[in-house]
Amino acid sequence: MNFRDTAKSGLQDPHELVDAKDNRLEEAIGRQVRAYRKKMEITVVDLANQAGLSAGMLSKIENGLTSPSLATLRALADALQIPVTALFRSYDEVSDALHVKAGEGLKIERRGTRAGHQYQLLGHSTHPALAVEPYLITITEESDVFPRFQHSGLEFLYILEGAVKYRHGDSVYELEAGDSLFFDADKPHGPEQLVRLPLRFLSIISWTRN
Repeated sequence: MNFRDTAKSGLQDPHELVDAKDNRLEEAIGRQVRAYRKKMEITVVDLANQAGLSAGMLSKIENGLTSPSLATLRALADALQIPVTALFRSYDEVSDALHVKAGEGLKIERRGTRAGHQYQLLGHSTHPALAVEPYLITITEESDVFPRFQHSGLEFLYILEGAVKYRHGDSVYELEAGDSLFFDADKPHGPEQLVRLPLRFLSIISWTRN
């Protein structure tokens, strides 16, 4: 499975109607979009306007009749104020593998993005009980240290390049290429000092679904 916009691969128009026997993923995404829209108590027209889509296209997405591009999914997720991965949660068929080519991770807006930290989502978990989000995070000379993160679940960091002093709770760890840190994410955590840039590291976050 390739985690990229199929329009770029030349395989299929991302909005082309799909064969009914092959659209389990499209139907699952459609169910999620509709459920979150109804939870926000907004109409198809309202959500379409916020996401920059036509009402007709949104109706096709909600009914699983079209395969939306990653750009469209991101626009919908932003309008619904949810992570992109939330749109895949009702898809109960676990893929054997998820292949992401270099540089093709989906760029995600997270809190640290405002400080110049770049997040690339490298995959997503479709497991009904366990959520996993692996990120490649890049921090350059133009980035700032950002206030602490705090969220549920566990997090694993692996430093690929550069060096950083990373705080977790009351402790500060000096991390450089090849070092790792595994911790409970419910304690405040984040970069304390950017020691050597550019800094690139993997962040793998996991939590149990409610």
